Amino acid sequence: MRASSCRMNAESPHILPEPPRIRQLDEAAVNRIAAGEVVERPASAVKELVENALDAGARRVEITYADGGKTLIRVRDDGCGMMAKDLPLALARHATSKIDGSDLLNIRSFGFRGEALPSLGAVGRLRITSRAAGEDAAEIAVSGGRTEPVRPAALTRGTVVELRDLFYATPARLKFLRSDRAEAQAIRDVVQRLAMAEPYVGFTLRDSTGGGEGKVVLRADAEQGELFDALGQRLRRLIGNDFADNALAVDAEREGIRLTGFAALPTYSRGAAVEQFLFVNGRPVRDKLLIGALRAAYMDVLSRDRHPAAVLNLICDPERVDVNVHPAKAEVRFREPGIARGLIVSALRHALAEAGHRASSTVAGATLGALRPETVGSPRIYQMDRPTPGALRAAYQMQAPLAPELAEASARFDSAPDPAVEEPQEDYPLGAARAQIHENYILAQTATGLVIVDGHAAHERLVYERLKRQRDENGVAAQALLIPEIVDLSESDASLLLDHAATLATLGLSIEPFGGGAIAVRETPAILGEVNAANLLKDILDELHDGGDSLRLQSRIDAVLSRMACHGSIRTGRRMRPDEMNALLREMERTPLSGQCNHGRPTYVELKLTDIERLFGRT
Repeated sequence: MRASSCRMNAESPHILPEPPRIRQLDEAAVNRIAAGEVVERPASAVKELVENALDAGARRVEITYADGGKTLIRVRDDGCGMMAKDLPLALARHATSKIDGSDLLNIRSFGFRGEALPSLGAVGRLRITSRAAGEDAAEIAVSGGRTEPVRPAALTRGTVVELRDLFYATPARLKFLRSDRAEAQAIRDVVQRLAMAEPYVGFTLRDSTGGGEGKVVLRADAEQGELFDALGQRLRRLIGNDFADNALAVDAEREGIRLTGFAALPTYSRGAAVEQFLFVNGRPVRDKLLIGALRAAYMDVLSRDRHPAAVLNLICDPERVDVNVHPAKAEVRFREPGIARGLIVSALRHALAEAGHRASSTVAGATLGALRPETVGSPRIYQMDRPTPGALRAAYQMQAPLAPELAEASARFDSAPDPAVEEPQEDYPLGAARAQIHENYILAQTATGLVIVDGHAAHERLVYERLKRQRDENGVAAQALLIPEIVDLSESDASLLLDHAATLATLGLSIEPFGGGAIAVRETPAILGEVNAANLLKDILDELHDGGDSLRLQSRIDAVLSRMACHGSIRTGRRMRPDEMNALLREMERTPLSGQCNHGRPTYVELKLTDIERLFGRT
């Protein structure tokens, strides 16, 4: 029996021969454990220090790092600063000036736990120099948890926090860090997100690897003007002109929650979620509920392998959101998640619908890139750029009056009516149809250039939107099952589905309780034909568990409508009459989302006349 017990102990390390003794950990160990949660990598330290600067009211923040932040992180700000007597308290765990501890829900600052500075001091060499208004500057240093006395220092205003040799006290953590370049990119991403949250604050990020002042890798001066103007200019600096030129302003409110920011057109999409920046009360977050709502808003205009681009800030009373549910405060919990999700979906869909037929400008840029001939060696010098006397004589002859017979033929050609269009329509956004090539692509002339329309894709979107309007007006027809299908689920899953029974009924799916965890499916959407009810309910449950809402049934119905639209639209290979082409263009201008097909691809490309002339070297 004893041998068996020993064998069990060897195989199961959690079964100990003696009861464990409870010990009180010392302060240094406690701070190192806390640092493991708060400071995951150099970018985490930068985030905590910059957030402290913003909480101090800084209008200018300068961040310097070396070797990806492993050997140096310095954050300088012009905030309110700290008095000398408060410096030791700033290094104590759970000491903060941002809350008094009486209300953990009414949090209006970035930081509130008082863990960042003592955690950094426990795993690195930390020095804080600060000066409050009307006070002398002072500094304090802590290395591996050992604090030095406060000393006088020289500083004009604000605070400078310098962290050297991060994780030197816990060298095992250094093995889990990535390359200097990867850590530097993570720092840049953190500063970029915080700069988006605070457009009225100036940010400078320097890389001082190798010594000296270093090079500026990111600079965002404080913006001026109204919120949307300031944020728009800040995004233009940080993300680029392409996003700013193709982004739609979003400003909506529902039941005390407001959504502001910019969302890009569907045709300006990315292959990964690299341009999705979400904020709650100005705090950068990576929340599954918000990401799911953003995806759902673009569900009808993007294929599954494309990702929308957006910068959105959800503003609400701090008591309606809990920011104290994640060690790094990267996730939040809403008191009414359905309201927050519904606001994002409805606001973005409304903004996209308001954009009408608009497509992103990057489509035209890609088209011009494809049309531009490849240059080999030095640029060509055309004869017209350096004409010879003989070339000049030939040019003058070509500009002379035509011979009588040629002049008569030219007059007949010029006076002939244009068969492609009966009346000028160039002033319309998509212009007047001039020709159809390859029995699909419509060439239209606008007042400022040329539009090329994919006739099949455009008509497919128009038919699809028409079918969706009919569905919304008349509802989804339900098909009653001769024998109700019984689906066995857990009681919690069954209860969750029944809570959404009314919503599912509007989509043609009728469910009822059947005792215990069983659900009786009595009607299914007629448009889906024969349906495996059990699989459908499980798919809906997966979405309910993941995001608190389910769009799976609606997406399946939309997919059927999309296929119907594809089969009912103008087929490639059909020659269209001029009046049909112009009618298609006018309907595109009136129909929301007509700038992209059902899969998110552009339905037309617009080329400005100046760009076309540049292709031929005329400018």
